[in-house]
Amino acid sequence: MLQTAIIMIFLFCMIFAAGSDMLSMTIGNMISIVLVAGFAILAPLAGLSWSAYGLHLAAGIIMLLAAFTLFAVGAVGGGDAKLLTATALWMGPSIALAKYLVWAAMLGGLLTLALLALRYSPLAPAASNTRLLRHVADKNAGIPYGIALGAAGLLASPYSPLGAWALASI
Repeated sequence: MLQTAIIMIFLFCMIFAAGSDMLSMTIGNMISIVLVAGFAILAPLAGLSWSAYGLHLAAGIIMLLAAFTLFAVGAVGGGDAKLLTATALWMGPSIALAKYLVWAAMLGGLLTLALLALRYSPLAPAASNTRLLRHVADKNAGIPYGIALGAAGLLASPYSPLGAWALASI
């Protein structure tokens, strides 16, 4: 049951963040709150040692500082910064965090190129008239980076300490 909770909470939050950003260009605070609270409650129950717990907190704090520096200079949105922080907490100082950041950058770059291609294509007017693609087809809108962050989180999760433990325990 604990394994299922770990997998489902993280999975749901990543998918919801990506979908929310695509539809509304926002990532609600509740997604990051659920991720942080879920980690705080589930990690000790899954047997994460207190020293490892502290290292996960340190990874989250370092990401918080980095993400909000990026937010302050206008490189990412506030929802993106909070999602990065909450996800770093789950990944901890591990290869999973490195994979997450690399995949987020790569997927974000591909997403940006795809959206630019769509926004300057003959399909843009038709896409702008659909609820699903309205924001992504808008030339004046930013990039819904939550899509890349959510996808990268899903890809990196099996390498995280909690994800690996949950998958191995099922």
